[in-house]
Amino acid sequence: MGYQEEFHKEMSNLEINSKNDSNLVLRDERVQELSIKEKSRDEKIQFYPMPESTLCTFCTSEESCKIVRSRTKLMNILLERGKPNEAQSVFNNLIREGHKPSLVTYTTLLASLTVQKRFEYTHSIISQVQKNGMEPDSVYFNAVVNAFAESGDMDEAMKMFEKMKSHGMKPTTSTFNTLIKGYGISGKPEESLKIMEIMSRDDNVKPNLRTYNVLVRAWCNKRNIKEAWSIVSKMVASGIEPDAITYNTLVTAYVQNRQTKEAEDVISEMRDNNVQPNERTCGIIISGYCKEGRIRDALRFVYKMKGFGVRPNLVVFNSLIKGFLDVSDRDGVDEVLTLMEEFGVKPDVITFSTIMNAWSAAGYMIKCREIFDDMVEAGIKPDVHAYSILAKGYIRAQEPEKAEELLSAMKKSGICPNVVIFTTVISGWCSNGSMENAMRVFGKMIENGISPNLKTFETLIGGYAEANKPWKAEEMLELMEKFNIRPEKSTFTLIAEAWRDIGLTKEANRIMGSFRKQTTVQPIEKPHENTPLESFEKFYQKEAFSRLQIPNVVLSDHQKGSATLTKRSRTVLREAEFSSDGFCSTKTTCRFGERAPVVSRRQFQGQVCVSGSCSAMFRSNCLSCRATFSIVTDPGRYDYVVEAGATLVPRKF
Repeated sequence: MGYQEEFHKEMSNLEINSKNDSNLVLRDERVQELSIKEKSRDEKIQFYPMPESTLCTFCTSEESCKIVRSRTKLMNILLERGKPNEAQSVFNNLIREGHKPSLVTYTTLLASLTVQKRFEYTHSIISQVQKNGMEPDSVYFNAVVNAFAESGDMDEAMKMFEKMKSHGMKPTTSTFNTLIKGYGISGKPEESLKIMEIMSRDDNVKPNLRTYNVLVRAWCNKRNIKEAWSIVSKMVASGIEPDAITYNTLVTAYVQNRQTKEAEDVISEMRDNNVQPNERTCGIIISGYCKEGRIRDALRFVYKMKGFGVRPNLVVFNSLIKGFLDVSDRDGVDEVLTLMEEFGVKPDVITFSTIMNAWSAAGYMIKCREIFDDMVEAGIKPDVHAYSILAKGYIRAQEPEKAEELLSAMKKSGICPNVVIFTTVISGWCSNGSMENAMRVFGKMIENGISPNLKTFETLIGGYAEANKPWKAEEMLELMEKFNIRPEKSTFTLIAEAWRDIGLTKEANRIMGSFRKQTTVQPIEKPHENTPLESFEKFYQKEAFSRLQIPNVVLSDHQKGSATLTKRSRTVLREAEFSSDGFCSTKTTCRFGERAPVVSRRQFQGQVCVSGSCSAMFRSNCLSCRATFSIVTDPGRYDYVVEAGATLVPRKF
């Protein structure tokens, strides 16, 4: 089977597996699936087969294996198509099936990882090549030098360069260009010059156009445009003419230094050297003027482009529209739209979204929606960003229900809402003080297969904090763990501030202590009793019983008749379970049927002493069976009574 057939077979298997997986995933396993999806983005490289794998007889006998050859070609195809992550997956499958990679396989894998900037595997690949007794070739050495150069580790790159020469292999111009690029990345263009001097003394290699362009970029990245121009002079002196890439690099440097007028002057130099400015050249200059707030100069330059024979593209017009909108120049926007018609350039979703965003930011949601509808009527399909602009606008206008309606509209249009728009809708309900709706949308997000991120959870935590329910904010930490999302210092700070806002300083200090412990102590793996979705459902159900929850229960010692309250139990009630010593049990049978007691704390009873400390006392009763309680604060844990943070003391009056 040829590598093309192998490629199509591999792709078919991926599609079949994907369909089967989607059919087999049950609703109960949705959260676990999302967690796995997050981890797969940074798939680890597998260098050794699993113990249960059957080793390939061809590979173990050192014979050439057709499967290894075809899979290696498949990896190259995927790499050329811009799918390096899929290339590494093919490598992992090759190992799992018991095959031994060739030198070319390792070289291709290294190139794929370098493109993804996953430099942590470079030394491991070098080690595998050495362990397998493979004789490196020039292609492999160049790939390793490039990996170290791209990572900015020029010490290792130079060691490999010397090793390459010691193996009797002559560096090519490409090898030297890679080293020059590497020193540029590491911010040492002066070292790049030394490499070029070494090239000049070598009879087999000479600096080419790419060599000089890489060196020009190295100095421009260092913001030293003067030295960059000196390289251009040396280039011309050596008989090599600068090209559009050379000048575009210089133009970019000027724009980054906020010297767009000087960047425009480079065009004269280009034309004097018979180099025609292209769309990229003009786009960089227009972008520079827009960033400097000189929108009229940007528009002037667009008219000037006609003389260069360059037709403005959609990117240029979108930049102008955004620029004029940023300075609230509606006449300028109209002029740009007219120019677009003259050049026959049709607006796209970015054009409409840019105008929508301006109306949304100004608070004109009716106008924003009109632009959105115009886009649809024009046959342009809105993207996630366009819907996000509408959602944010509705949230600013305190209309979260309209923002949530967009989620259904997106699904009808075949667009999958992402974590950003879900989090936006959640934030709207949080700002509106409706945490029940916020959690409902959170549940909808899970059902849609969207994994929440840190921002999602911090939004919910902030919502509970605003609702003066810090215990609910704290419970989010447990839910974050189920999604494998590590809380940051900002997360703990939000929860601590929520406790502090209701006067519970000790709780705030406890939370920040948890953060300090997290940063110093390695977390211990615990077996999960429930699946992440079950944990979420349990948490969501508890929302309906928030008034029933009193976390810390201290029972009085009736038997001894003690004046002081004996702390016999400090159990956290997850479902409002009261001790059998009290007048109310968890489920009370009365004229309302069997139901859980609801605590009311309307009447202030006065001050009582608990273990030598004074505490506030509230006369309370069960709203289900009317049994009477007193509720006092626990001086060792709380500063004063909160709705679900008091100490329950069953007592007759």
